Amino acid sequence: MRVLDWQKSSYSSGNPDSNCLEVASTPSGHLRFRESEDPGTVLLTTPARWAALLRLVGAGATH
Repeated sequence: MRVLDWQKSSYSSGNPDSNCLEVASTPSGHLRFRESEDPGTVLLTTPARWAALLRLVGAGATH
């Protein structure tokens, strides 16, 4: 099994012990997200769905 290269958000503090969102790209092109405090829980999505969510959030969508 391939080890994923998890990256922390650039908005995280410089403290390596701080909790934050981490993201990794899979060989199939999917994105995996996890909270550094609970690395065993992982959300999987596609780049297109992630982009759609960011557009909705940016537009202030409530549903």
